[in-house]
Amino acid sequence: MSAPDVTALLAELERSHPDQVEEARTAVEWLTGGEALETVTQLDVCEFLWYTLPIKVGPLKPGGDHERLARALGRLLQLGGMERYAALCVSPTTMHILRTYAREGEDAGTAAYQQALEATGVLPPDVRELQWSMIMGPEELGAHLACSAALELAIVAGESLDRVALTRRWLTEPRADLGGDSWLNRVHGERLNRWVLGRGPARRELAQPFEVRLHAPIKPQPLPALHRLLSLAASEGLPLRLAPSPEALRLRELAERELGAISRDGAKLAITEYGRRLLKSPSAMWSAVTRLLLARGRREFEVSAREAALLLLADGTLMSPAKLRERVAEVVGGEGWHPSAGLEDVAGPVTDLIAQLTALGLAFSDDLAVRLDRPGQLAALAALRAHALRPRKYVSSG
Repeated sequence: MSAPDVTALLAELERSHPDQVEEARTAVEWLTGGEALETVTQLDVCEFLWYTLPIKVGPLKPGGDHERLARALGRLLQLGGMERYAALCVSPTTMHILRTYAREGEDAGTAAYQQALEATGVLPPDVRELQWSMIMGPEELGAHLACSAALELAIVAGESLDRVALTRRWLTEPRADLGGDSWLNRVHGERLNRWVLGRGPARRELAQPFEVRLHAPIKPQPLPALHRLLSLAASEGLPLRLAPSPEALRLRELAERELGAISRDGAKLAITEYGRRLLKSPSAMWSAVTRLLLARGRREFEVSAREAALLLLADGTLMSPAKLRERVAEVVGGEGWHPSAGLEDVAGPVTDLIAQLTALGLAFSDDLAVRLDRPGQLAALAALRAHALRPRKYVSSG
């Protein structure tokens, strides 16, 4: 069966319902973006009806005009034999969302749209290998649409549906239409490239050699210092008033306040349930610790300073603390940051990063020199990889 031709459908609609043809023409142009109607998916239709139409299509009078346009699109799709999509155009859900926008405003309408979209089942969920970005590049958008289309087909076919398993399989399997590549590799490559091309020439030059190195996962390494600490907390508990070395104190602080792996229990620090999970899984411990090195939630400037320090130290280079701070200040200054106090601004985040690495047994440091050992170099690479592959989120100005 040949794909429905939009021009022919509009001509047919004009003969039967001439009062709807202009609305239908406007709607289908927005929906398809000039592509063939056969390429449209349920996700496309839902996003047009529940977001694009009330937010971007206009100027229209409040209320009924958007509903009228949705009905006109539904009639056009029905003429084209696309009954499921036509039914969406006139569904109670669509009418409710459009009226919510009109009566309660954009925030309420968007909330109703997001709730309804999740209920369709065609929205690909986050999986272990990939959290979807709010702001997608072309490759990620292609992967997201392909996964959504696969979910839609499974639902229509009446298959027993595990959305996470299907999404993971669709992302990770080599695909002939991608030349044997997988969507996951494409998305990772896109994110790594975006990360390398971040702000400033000094930062870009420093990050460029890591683009290929970070594409493959970094093999987890044992963390004996943290493992011993959690083992002791699990068996006996840690005395609160014990005064060990600065490195041991920093490790205990990291385990308690930053990881949440131990917590206060009377006069001792005891292991938490999360800490037990880390103790049982060396790979989970490795992932938690390496992500902590560039933890989200810190001020963006501090993350940039810590990232620059890891880039400078990741190859095992021996540097003096003063030289490291100087180089980090050059890099973050080139990114567009203008520290008010120069080296003093980067000293805090860089010093804390080195203290973390030293406490974990991943670095040697004193007043004269800093150097990562081999596990420390791999930890730096793992931290940089996790940071580079993180999903892009909208940033609040607050």
